Amino acid sequence: MPLPARAHLLPLLLLLAACASRPPAKAPEYLLLGEVHDNPAAHDARLELLRGRIESGWRPTLAMEQFDRENQGELDAALRECPDAACVAKRAAPAKSGWQWPLYEPIISLAMQYRLPILAANLSRADASRVVKSGFGAALDGDLVERYRLNQDLPAKLLAAQVEAVRDGHCGQLPETLLLPMAKAQIARDVLMADTLRHAPGDAALIAGNGHARGDIGVGFWLRRAGAIRVRAVGFLEAPGPGFDHASMVPRWPRPDPCAALR
Repeated sequence: MPLPARAHLLPLLLLLAACASRPPAKAPEYLLLGEVHDNPAAHDARLELLRGRIESGWRPTLAMEQFDRENQGELDAALRECPDAACVAKRAAPAKSGWQWPLYEPIISLAMQYRLPILAANLSRADASRVVKSGFGAALDGDLVERYRLNQDLPAKLLAAQVEAVRDGHCGQLPETLLLPMAKAQIARDVLMADTLRHAPGDAALIAGNGHARGDIGVGFWLRRAGAIRVRAVGFLEAPGPGFDHASMVPRWPRPDPCAALR
């Protein structure tokens, strides 16, 4: 004798009820950790914060500005085969890198200790130059340009702020005609870093300069444009600045006037 129609529906109704009562999957957390590139106090403060989270059980993927995207294979191999962080930096760093690697070795050592993946998150200088000369499509694939709406929807305030950052970063010595193309190269770097974080398997932390780590015009903006909802930007600053959910102030590091040579 055939079962009543409602009997056939019972298993489906039970399944739907179970799905409805199941808590939604937790959205990935993206922690954007800035730096003053040459300031050891900033690096130490960031390492302390990251180590505390990891020792409490957090297991993020690290995305690092200091490695160019085309060196991911060398970075993966170095993490498998190297005995220490200095070896990783030597094998996987971009050619003629200007990074002060002893400042980054503690972060790499922490990743190696806890077997955390490290992603190469930066555009190379050559690719950034291509953006300056020919626009986003010269270095970013079409899908990336389309996904982040780079050619049709760049917010005017963001673009103006990036132009001003380029002007200030070059001590006002750049020709005006170069400011917008160089600002677009900076945006291309931010977009690539955001997309690298988005492709991490779960939570991720960015290790980058304070300009990239900003939540308003840097990587945080592009993460949110892509739909991320748990984004926190932390700056490690020598002077107060905008764009961070939290700012950790560090003493100014003594250095020669960076504008002297440009003048």
